[in-house]
Amino acid sequence: MRISKIFFLIFLVYAIEYNQAHAQFGYFEDALRFSQFRSTGSARVNGLGGAQVSLGGDISNIHMNPAGLGFFRRSEFSMTPTISNWQTESIFLGQSQENRVSNFALPNIGVVISNPKGPLQSGAFRGGSFGISFNRSNFFNTDVGYFSDVEGDISIIDFFLRRADGIPESQIQNAGLTGLAYETFLINPITVDGNGNPIANPTQYDSFVLGFPFQDELIITTGRTSQTTFSYGANFYNKLFLGAGVMFTAANFRRERRYTEEFFNEPLITTTTREFLETSGGGVSLNFGAIYKPIDQVNLGFNFQSPTWYRFNEQYDASMVNVFDNFFFEPENITLGREEARTDIILGTYNLNTPLRVSGGATFFVGKNGFITADVDFLDYTTSRINSRDFNPSDDNLEIRRLYGQVFNYRLGGEFRHDIFRLRGGYGFYGDPFANSNDFDRSMQQFSGGAGIRLKRFYVDFSYSVLMFDQLYNSFPFIENGFNIGPFTEIRNRINSGSLTFGINF
Repeated sequence: MRISKIFFLIFLVYAIEYNQAHAQFGYFEDALRFSQFRSTGSARVNGLGGAQVSLGGDISNIHMNPAGLGFFRRSEFSMTPTISNWQTESIFLGQSQENRVSNFALPNIGVVISNPKGPLQSGAFRGGSFGISFNRSNFFNTDVGYFSDVEGDISIIDFFLRRADGIPESQIQNAGLTGLAYETFLINPITVDGNGNPIANPTQYDSFVLGFPFQDELIITTGRTSQTTFSYGANFYNKLFLGAGVMFTAANFRRERRYTEEFFNEPLITTTTREFLETSGGGVSLNFGAIYKPIDQVNLGFNFQSPTWYRFNEQYDASMVNVFDNFFFEPENITLGREEARTDIILGTYNLNTPLRVSGGATFFVGKNGFITADVDFLDYTTSRINSRDFNPSDDNLEIRRLYGQVFNYRLGGEFRHDIFRLRGGYGFYGDPFANSNDFDRSMQQFSGGAGIRLKRFYVDFSYSVLMFDQLYNSFPFIENGFNIGPFTEIRNRINSGSLTFGINF
């Protein structure tokens, strides 16, 4: 019976479109996960489709465009409880499976302390406001899974055989999940040559399991990124508004993955791989903005968001369980039943720099009846960078430049006002971060609406939004003639969110 100690493993099979896999590779996924941007904030902003760069006077300006704080004439406090339902539809080999996860949170809470100048005070500077907010910019709570009663045309055994090719038997125990496949007799060394002579330290492997399996998988993820922001916005002549802020971002991500294959009329009954990954860290970024009013009916906004400089710690481990049908394995004179192997717990640290973001916007006021506002963002996802003393990040940084591209995001919203009542609607489009989508669109679309009541010292806003996007998930890569023929699953995502903002002026 083989006994081994796995010395080093960080091997992420859970990957979206990559054509190579080896230990400590897959961090390019983190670069996208923690870099993707979606405008968030109060229920008012959510109801406007997230459009807010040039709007001003909303508590969301603290983290989005601090120049908007210069519009405040009174201090304000608000909180926004939100309930979300994340629905996924996984389509694998023509079969569909739905999963739903609900989440209740307080993703936005903030306070603005305003200190405006009186109308009789002279000077260009007309006062300013200081703001502090806590804002959840993203969350990852979702379940994704599929179950197939149709035989696939490839097995994860093929993947392990391809990965093991050329690795001496004396070293394969340290080859990540491939090492676990070796430890549990899923793959075995070819110990004799064509003439029947023994091979010392063989480098070729095969498997006595030959059939095609049924496949199923479950991936449970949790986590979020949250920003604590300190900002100040100033008012000059009631025409030019300038602001700056510093953001401290906390991020955590946890994923549990179980992949299973079931065989019939084979020595192997089932093979199950389980992986656990937990990543947590923090970062800091800077925010600068301006809003200019050329005329009373128009606001023009600009915002510069620096990269976020993150530092992450992670923990990873994996296990494999193979259940054989009491198969007698003659080369090692053993009867195989339930065979198990597990990695050590692997700890690592790395740094991530996300892309900067440049945003512009315009708001057009229709008297006191409301307004129309629009935003555009530019991000270049190829500028993300990973650094670490624990591993060589060159391959991941190459993948970042190869896979990802530049995007423009667009948001449009409008508000109708009647006395104390407000009615809102909006739309947001977030571009596909992949440079070559191969006719698969990963862009996001958000449709939203809302309503509100504004009293002298109190207001309530409600919004409802639907965010939709598609993903393409590869259970494991297998390159054949330059194409990845590993099992792919199309995942259709729909996030329904309802937000309620309570605010007071003082």
